Amino acid sequence: MIRELSVAFISQNLKDDFESLKEGKFEDKQLYEFISRAIKDLKRNPNCSTKIPKKLWPKEYIQKYNITSLYKYDLPNSWRLVYTIEADNIRIISIILEWFTHKDYEKRFKY
Repeated sequence: MIRELSVAFISQNLKDDFESLKEGKFEDKQLYEFISRAIKDLKRNPNCSTKIPKKLWPKEYIQKYNITSLYKYDLPNSWRLVYTIEADNIRIISIILEWFTHKDYEKRFKY
């Protein structure tokens, strides 16, 4: 059985933030394109990025989202997109939690 692959945002606010990048300055539009490309990749293969070891998961993600997996997708210009995967017998959904600069990513993950 082939499961449907899709991508979602963890919240409507995050989706709105993503959509608003389209209307922003050059860097925002560029980031919109990077994330759009990541979404296409995730729709083809949810495991196309780096799985983050459980011991490195921010407590906030566990408490707030009750995640069972965590992945990091490297975007161009040192941006990072972080997502989790939920699956059942019918579909596999990559759920985008946030994106940030590499510097902010390092802060979030305490590197």
